[in-house]
Amino acid sequence: MDQKKVSSLILRLRFQYHFIFLIAVLLVGVLPDSYAQSPSDSVSKVHPYQIDEDFEVTADLDHTAWEQASSVFIKHQMQPNDEEEAPVTTEVKVLYSKTHLYVGFSSQDVSPGRIRANVTDRDDFSGDDYVGVFLDPYNNNQNAYEFFVNPLGIQMDAIRTGNSEDMNFDALWYSKATITENGYTAVMKIPFKSINFPDRNLQDWSIQFFRNYPRNNRYQLLWTDVSIDNSCLLCQNGRLVNMQDVESSNTVELLPYAVATQSGALNDPSDPNSGFDNGPVQPKVGGSISYSPTSTSSLDLVINPDFSQVETDAGQISVNETFALFYPEKRPFFVRGSDLFSTSEDLYYSRTINNPLAAGKYTQKGDDFSIAFLSAYDRNTPFIIPGKERSSQVRSDQGAYSNILRAKYNVGQESHIGGLVTTRNQIDGANYVGSLDWDFLLTDNYYFRGQTAYSSTQELNDTTVHNDQRTFGETSFDAAFNGEQYSGLLVNTEFAREAKYYNFSLGYRSYSPTFQSQTGFVNETNRRIFEGNQSISYYPNNDFLSQGSLSMSGAWRYDFSGKFQERYIFLRLSNTFDGQNSLNISYLPLNDERFRGQMFRKINRLTISFNSNTWNVFSFGGRFEVGRDINRTTNPELGKGYSISGNVTIKPTSRFRLTMDYNYSTLSDLDGPQTFYSGNIYRLNSRYHFTSKLYTRLISEYNSFRDELQIYPLVSYKANPFTKFHIGVTSYITEFNQSGAGGFRGYKETSRQFFVKFQYLIRS
Repeated sequence: MDQKKVSSLILRLRFQYHFIFLIAVLLVGVLPDSYAQSPSDSVSKVHPYQIDEDFEVTADLDHTAWEQASSVFIKHQMQPNDEEEAPVTTEVKVLYSKTHLYVGFSSQDVSPGRIRANVTDRDDFSGDDYVGVFLDPYNNNQNAYEFFVNPLGIQMDAIRTGNSEDMNFDALWYSKATITENGYTAVMKIPFKSINFPDRNLQDWSIQFFRNYPRNNRYQLLWTDVSIDNSCLLCQNGRLVNMQDVESSNTVELLPYAVATQSGALNDPSDPNSGFDNGPVQPKVGGSISYSPTSTSSLDLVINPDFSQVETDAGQISVNETFALFYPEKRPFFVRGSDLFSTSEDLYYSRTINNPLAAGKYTQKGDDFSIAFLSAYDRNTPFIIPGKERSSQVRSDQGAYSNILRAKYNVGQESHIGGLVTTRNQIDGANYVGSLDWDFLLTDNYYFRGQTAYSSTQELNDTTVHNDQRTFGETSFDAAFNGEQYSGLLVNTEFAREAKYYNFSLGYRSYSPTFQSQTGFVNETNRRIFEGNQSISYYPNNDFLSQGSLSMSGAWRYDFSGKFQERYIFLRLSNTFDGQNSLNISYLPLNDERFRGQMFRKINRLTISFNSNTWNVFSFGGRFEVGRDINRTTNPELGKGYSISGNVTIKPTSRFRLTMDYNYSTLSDLDGPQTFYSGNIYRLNSRYHFTSKLYTRLISEYNSFRDELQIYPLVSYKANPFTKFHIGVTSYITEFNQSGAGGFRGYKETSRQFFVKFQYLIRS
């Protein structure tokens, strides 16, 4: 492309960027004043009774303080039918002291023998009976804390943002529960130190009480009368009013840890006869400190952190995948407060900070304005180099300083405008990203959302780290680390309707060829995508069919030279049946794609998936896909194939659970006998809980694509989400099939690591 065309393209992109920015700013001024809500007489309210002294909670609500508690009842359904009353009675009592909120539940049941309750790890009982509370201390319908407890006292907590939940959130709180002859009772004791809330004398919070009641349907029951035709669930909460003298300031948390590891591996991973080298025991100590001077702010620092994770990432079939795969964050330092950094585009992906020497984080959350800042020095920096048809994942021993700054301003009910700035600096390389995002509720059920970002990149000047010669679109820049400097733009906008019966969205996404977010997860660029979808939902609520939906979506994709790349139309039928059974059928009647310069047409596929949770002791699900796909190699071909996945969970007792997962995928030549690829992944996860805090777990996974068996035994004790002890092993075993004299056939352990870890939370 000549310089004139480049200049013209840049001008068009800049116009696009400034136009979207102008629309977003103008909308802030035209949002209706009615979106700034205040409690009205029609809003359900609960006046909690204040106690002078805290007490240890028990499961049976027998403390005399409960006799004075305010009481309300969970009377309404949200699912499966928001127009009907709850089929069971649930009484909720609320108390508070200067330092804690107490919530007690008395959950009646006509058939207590059908109560589903299992001893599990925290956050892992979504199929059980349970009760809970949503807390929005700022009363602005943006976010809410969620606290749940099952009939055996196991905890689950999350952060709700709109209609999504972040289950990685963990808080320190207390719970007890027990099954009775009439149902079950449960009690929560939530320290005010564990949540953020406004700094004012009189507290008025948005609150909702919840009960999950899984029987022939999964009944979701609420205190207030909620309509799912209103997409804002938090807007329909009740109010927790007139709490006085609530305290939470000058909180200090220390979390020291000690870990010891011993690793070993074959001297030559490709030679099973090369001998196994057991390394020395490697001790490591470190810790973190968190200081919260007020109920609205906190400062976190970690030195020499241990960011190893106990839970393993489940294997994903990637043999025909040309883009980097996304894995969720599980490391506690990054999980805490992660909701404050999130945007619709993953411009901050914490797993790009791989092995930090030290990291710090500051968060401040007010009624309408929040700010969060994170800084870290990484000793082994990874890279994701995006592209039009593939991305590259690069591991390195390069050090890097990363900084992330996020600010967000709430401008009304479910509406906000925000900004994000990320930086990564190395010896001779850098990446800077600035972003603006918005989410506006225009009128009932209609939303305008979007994000736009600008990036500036100075590549490393070291081709020994990465020397990929592919170019970014029709620019002169390539993916090799050869010191080039370039910039890029990202635009993402959506207009949507979200309601009970009819939903639609129209969207546009644009990623210029040279856009990069090295602290984020953007793996596809050089694309402009026009997309839309619509769906119709229905709610028969009879003895056979509970609810369902029919949806159609489509997209057209072009690169930045204007060349057509892909189009598709996707149809989907989803139904939920009596007995908590679901069936989904989807089909691609239109799917054409250009890959590596070749146009492939009629890439049609049929997908059928199902799930069954009829019984507590046995649940299962599966997915089957058949049709055509592109074999995405340097010489691509259109092939035919299918994939199968399935899962089965067995709970012979309330303490033991066995989960089996299976994935198979194959693709062959359309006309001949050639098989492009074929393979399986088997995963077996067995877990036994001696108590709610002590369990043992064994995970084994076999991947035939790599001829590798992975085994992960573990014993774990968790006094709370932060005080814990782990001892375990990770073992990798490879299948060898060597011929000739001295050749080895069979399985051989190629690497192994023993680890012991202890960490202890000290809170003042």
